[in-house]
This record gives sequence, structure tokens and C-alpha cells, in this order.
Amino acid sequence: MAVRKNQATLTAKEKRDFVNALLELKRSGRYDTFVSTHNSFIVSDTDNGERVGHRSPSFLPWHRRFLLQFEQALQSVDPGVTLPYWDWTADRTPTASLWGPDLLGGNGRSSDGQVTTGPFAFSGGNWPINVRPDSRSYLRRALGSSVASLPTRADAESVLAISVYDAAPWNSASDGFRNNLEGWRGANLHNRVHVWVGGHMTTGMSPNDPVFWLHHCFIDKLWAEWQRRHPDQGYLPTGGTANVVDLNDTMKPWNDTTPADMLDHTGHYTYDTGF
Repeated sequence: MAVRKNQATLTAKEKRDFVNALLELKRSGRYDTFVSTHNSFIVSDTDNGERVGHRSPSFLPWHRRFLLQFEQALQSVDPGVTLPYWDWTADRTPTASLWGPDLLGGNGRSSDGQVTTGPFAFSGGNWPINVRPDSRSYLRRALGSSVASLPTRADAESVLAISVYDAAPWNSASDGFRNNLEGWRGANLHNRVHVWVGGHMTTGMSPNDPVFWLHHCFIDKLWAEWQRRHPDQGYLPTGGTANVVDLNDTMKPWNDTTPADMLDHTGHYTYDTGF
């Protein structure tokens, strides 16, 4: 059984193996397909039309399936690799361990946002940005420049306390746990982290920055914690809802997986600790 670990507890070998698997997926061209997939759903998901990956109840099961597919791609390179998570309620500064040269590299330089350290620096030649919003082919970050602080433990706890999974109108205006976790309401968890990192993380092509996977792994962990705390609550809506994915509807682009299939992650992986 795969165990997803906090990036702060990874050994030097675990970091190296994870980075090497990322670089091999990039070299083979497989990595960029994930970037393209994510961007296509950011573009197509709208509050008043069909919405699958974002602004909708299926935000969480969709990304759980997306992360699982990516983790399996990493494991096709190295079977021992699992996705680590970034607990941004604890590791809250640009000097936190994940931004070290042995994992993700550091902040972008002030002149153009270019990441110049670590394995994904443009100068290393191993991480060209091919699916990109403009002509620049280097990874960009601007840690903490657009929003001053990351969500706190108290922010996360306030969202975990919400008992109802989601509610009409089932979009970015909804009350409920999902929308507060996604960040369109309340404490602004998921969305705020994207903005805090800056650079490519503020675009639909956010998986260009490998921190995307660590961030979404923690979002998935928070969903798992919510499920543990609210065992009598479940995914909503359950059926007959226009433009969104109901409990037993299949999700694009796979068309073989429903939210119901994604409710129990323990057949695929577990987390090293609770929240």
C-alpha cells in the first residue's frame, strides 16, 4: 500500500527518487499531457455551464483521480515513488524545506520570475515549459508577492468543521465544505495557495510547477480528514443535477470513474498522519 508522506519528512533518497521520476516523465513528454489536461478543464469549467474539475462538487473527486493517474505515471518510472504533500499550514515561508535545491528549488528572481535554483531551473535544461501561456519557456514563481500569507491551521480547521459537502447552485457561489476548501468562499484555502506561489501556479497550466502535485495532495488529505470527521455526510448532489457531476455520473476525461468510485482512497494509498 502506497503511503503519501509530508514533504518535510522525506529522506534524501526519497526526494531524489521523486525528482528523478518527475524529470523522466518530463523528458518522455508524458508530463506535459497532464498540464494540457488540467488547462483544458480550467478553460471549460464555468459557473453557469458544464463544470467538472473546478467550481463544482466534483472538484475533489476529479483531482483525486487526476493525482492518482499522475502518481501511477511516476510509479511506472519508479515503483517506490509516491506523491508527497505540502502542509502549507506548517511550512509557510519561502525558506521552507520544499523550496530547497534538493526538491523544488526556490523562488523566481525578481526581474522576470524565473526559477534559477533546483532541478527545475531553466538553466539546467531539464524543465522546458512547453505548454505555456506565453512565449517564455522557463518555470516562474513569485512566492508571497500577490498574497501575503498562506492559510493557517485555524483557517483549515474552520473549513473542516463545515458539515455539508456542497449545496446549490453547485458552483463558486455555493456554501458547503467543497467550495470553502476550493477557496471561492470563506478562508480561501486552495485558491489562495495557488496565488501565493504565483507564476505558473496562477494559470490553468499550473501543473507546470511540480508544487502543484504537493499542494493538491494536501487538499486531498484535507478531504480525507473531512470524510473521517463527518462519516454521516457524503458527496452531493446525488442525482438529476444539470451541468455538474452527480454521485454516480462518470467524470471527463476518463469516462470510467464516478465520484462514488473516488470516495474511499484507502484502496490506492494512505496518508502518513491525520491532520
